[in-house]
Amino acid sequence: MTETLSSPLPRTCPCHPAPAYRPPLEHQALQRIRLAAGQEAWMVIGHAEARALLADPRVSADRTRPGYPLLPLSGDDHSHTDRKPTLLEMDDPEHGRVRRTLIPDFTVARLKEIRADVEQLVLGTLDEMLAAGPPADLVSSFAQPVPSLVIGRLLGVPREDRDFFQRATWTMARHRGEQQGEQARASINAYLSELTVDPPAGLLKRLKEEQVATGAMELEDLVSHALFVLSAGYQVTASMISLSVITLLEHPEQLALLRSGPDAIAGVIDELLRLTVFDIGPRRIATADIEIAGTVIKAGDGIVIGSSMANRDPSVFGDPDRFDVSRDLNHHLVFGFGVHQCLGQSLARMVLQLALSALFERIPSLRLAGPVEELYLRPTASIPVTLRSVDRLPVEW
Repeated sequence: MTETLSSPLPRTCPCHPAPAYRPPLEHQALQRIRLAAGQEAWMVIGHAEARALLADPRVSADRTRPGYPLLPLSGDDHSHTDRKPTLLEMDDPEHGRVRRTLIPDFTVARLKEIRADVEQLVLGTLDEMLAAGPPADLVSSFAQPVPSLVIGRLLGVPREDRDFFQRATWTMARHRGEQQGEQARASINAYLSELTVDPPAGLLKRLKEEQVATGAMELEDLVSHALFVLSAGYQVTASMISLSVITLLEHPEQLALLRSGPDAIAGVIDELLRLTVFDIGPRRIATADIEIAGTVIKAGDGIVIGSSMANRDPSVFGDPDRFDVSRDLNHHLVFGFGVHQCLGQSLARMVLQLALSALFERIPSLRLAGPVEELYLRPTASIPVTLRSVDRLPVEW
């Protein structure tokens, strides 16, 4: 059965996927879909099948291959195919080579080193929001600044440049695929290029010394990788902070568990990730015929991981639509699976833990300033259907 997916699909709340993503038949692991640009592909909605395909060497992440399932970034029926593929759009051995150069900045040991700095960035942003007083827009006052500041710290952005970096990052993300967003992207690219001349301590400095200076990496590629780290880490975390606050305030009994102590926070974050942020996950293309779940995916067929539904597979998650932070073995696929599993997932978890803990500890009376239906998820086409988000989140305390 073929269904047409618009960009984005209508949604009714932050916790649940659009009804059109639900399979037409019970226990159906794959369904044929038509993307917004008219291209057909397989959507994988079974959890086991998604994991199997993401780990299958016959499946490619290379977006330059004919048949790769493209998603429009704006009203255009194309993705930005003129840009170099990012880390998530490469196959081995190139993928492995680039990933190894970035890993040192995302290890557990490195994150422990910067944790105190990240916590200060969170608390400083929260102090500014509190000083301005209620009501506040949580998106512009907290959810957007925090990940921008954190990634700036990771890259080595000097303190005096953080306001510019934060504004440009927000504009690039909010207007992705539009002229305003492209101008912001160009300004960040130019800024990072200039910063690499004499970079402060951070990822840029390390890569310049270890990779560029030895001839293993071109300076242009260094800037490209830095921009990828920013793009990949910023918007997911910013969206997650906003969506998590909405979800927790709508489920006060689950919020009480978050407030019960540090031992509960990991379960809270995983359940929020499972339910809220992605509709569509990784995209791939088959390089050979693959038989799976009684279906043959032919070589050249596009593959789209339906994260919303794979993360609600009842064979893995009991009562899958229920928000339950006490779940055991929450094997969601938000960070992917296999060799392309998200490099920055530990950083994202740390930022979410620190941001949500501080927010609800410092503002115990935090509440939405209106019905959740009036907040609604971002309706414009500037954000691809892969990610849910809100433009504004009015709150009071």
